[in-house]
Amino acid sequence: MSDAEWQKSSYSASNNECVEARAGVGAIELRESDDPSVILHTPPAVFAALLGSIKAGEFDSRD
Repeated sequence: MSDAEWQKSSYSASNNECVEARAGVGAIELRESDDPSVILHTPPAVFAALLGSIKAGEFDSRD
């Protein structure tokens, strides 16, 4: 486990329902703020690719 502090988006509501991230040892760690005991680990390159896809709008609804 990392000692780094969890970070959440500035777009997150104040009701503590958000995804939080931090840099772990060789991985990015992700958790849901309302269930902090479950932590996902992913390589930094995979997380960077996910963020790039999100920013590019690849997951936007196409109604």
